[in-house]
Amino acid sequence: MAETITMPKLGFDMREGTLVRWVRNEGENINKGDVLAEIETDKATVEVESSAGGVVRRLLVDQGAVVPIGAPIAIVGNKDEVISEPVIGAGAGEPKAEGDTRKPGIEKKSTVLQSSIVNPQSTTVRASPLAKKMARDSKVDLSRIQGTGPGGRVVRKDVEAALSTVQSPMGALQPAVVVSREDQVVPSTKLRQAIARRMAESKTSVPHFYVSHEYKMDAVMALRKQLNEYLPDTGKLSVNDFVVKAAALGLREFPNLNASFAGDKVVRHGAINIGVAVAVENGLLTVVSKNTDQQSLRQISVDVKRMAAGAREGKVKPDDIEGSTFSISNLGMYDVENFIAIINPPEAAILAVGSAKEVPVAEDGELKIGWRMKATISVDHRVSDGAEAAQFMQALAKYLEEPLRLLV
Repeated sequence: MAETITMPKLGFDMREGTLVRWVRNEGENINKGDVLAEIETDKATVEVESSAGGVVRRLLVDQGAVVPIGAPIAIVGNKDEVISEPVIGAGAGEPKAEGDTRKPGIEKKSTVLQSSIVNPQSTTVRASPLAKKMARDSKVDLSRIQGTGPGGRVVRKDVEAALSTVQSPMGALQPAVVVSREDQVVPSTKLRQAIARRMAESKTSVPHFYVSHEYKMDAVMALRKQLNEYLPDTGKLSVNDFVVKAAALGLREFPNLNASFAGDKVVRHGAINIGVAVAVENGLLTVVSKNTDQQSLRQISVDVKRMAAGAREGKVKPDDIEGSTFSISNLGMYDVENFIAIINPPEAAILAVGSAKEVPVAEDGELKIGWRMKATISVDHRVSDGAEAAQFMQALAKYLEEPLRLLV
């Protein structure tokens, strides 16, 4: 029996999504769980899987269309069955009216969605983070460079080619890259708009308080070095992997921090799903390690690396970015000593982690060199209080300063 595929709801605050690309065309076979389309949400470009198997009978919206959640986007069914196609603007699965001779899902679709079609001539220059940095450093106007990456995206080699044109002896025979010295108005991306909206809401409506702690990391650094000797280069454990696992085990002891505020009650989540903040182009995305307390360090490391790579490439699965119950933001790789983070609603807390550094430390009246790392937890004061947050940070110390606990 034919099934109507609708625009999925990917996040509690999602209202619509942009259908970026159809992965399957009409008439092609598709299995349940195969990727049908790529959809851009406020957070990322997400691969949407088909909820049914069979043949793609109809694609009901154009690439580039902005579609409300729950609206029909495609029909999957058997090759020869007669199907009643939904009309865009009507309820999912609603057949076209008797006597309507138009091709279902085409003419009516255009009247509803025409104003939502994305203009391909966007004023925003699509470029990789590295290309943007190179352009800034060299004072090159990216809008004058023809991109050769996916979808016309400007990549590193395009900027290098432009610079070599200007700097080479033959540069005078070719058009020079114009250096921009004027103010630029850069349209905000959907991701940046979502971050601005949610963080402003969190900071103004959630009463934050903060607790900081400095951790002895000598044992973690030694154990990490030892374990990594047995792992391939692509599978090395990071300091963050140890922090993620330690936080998950700490939340077992303090379930009130693995929670959400819900008006007249607090929802303590049964699963411990740690969200890990990942820096992506034009913003920040949180990928989610599910049931983290039950996973090994190696599993956590592999999963987070895979999801982070997908996030940076602009392609993630819905399950990779939804369902976090507690978040960690780690800026240690940027040589940051300490910082505080804004809570990611509807979670009750977030842990901000700085760099693990070798510093002078005094122990037993002696001065020596030791590994230290600072971290700060931000907590919703409607859910918890300072004493509980401090005890959680002490529990974290137990796991980080005796890291063999993370392996058993």
